[in-house]
Amino acid sequence: MGITQLPSHWAGPSSGRRSAFVSGGAYALVFLLGLAEGVVGSFQYSRAAVGPVPLAALGFCIVILVTCGLAGWAMRSTAGALLPALGWFIASFGLAMPNPGGSVIIASTSAGEWYLYGGSVCALAGIGTTFLTTIRHSGGRP
Repeated sequence: MGITQLPSHWAGPSSGRRSAFVSGGAYALVFLLGLAEGVVGSFQYSRAAVGPVPLAALGFCIVILVTCGLAGWAMRSTAGALLPALGWFIASFGLAMPNPGGSVIIASTSAGEWYLYGGSVCALAGIGTTFLTTIRHSGGRP
């Protein structure tokens, strides 16, 4: 006796809610990953440098590029790439703002500028790459 598949109407109404809950959880996780990358990068961007080249800042830029690209690819949506970038932007630029006492986390040094501006370009490149691949695979429909 073989195993038979249940009809789709037996799955019940909760199967659609369960799918939406899992998708929402995945999007929340990639947002939190981008937020965590922004917080860690904001405190560690100036750790390693070879002469005038801020290696740590460039490394964190590559990490957000890869995160946005892989999240968008894995979720097959531009929103999958947009959410880690949004988390990174909130954390990084929020920590770059001066507090009432006048101190900042991300200083106006070459490493700080490479981290903020390079990370922004890399995050946008990850979003753009995902956008172009989703358009190409959907036959021109976004």
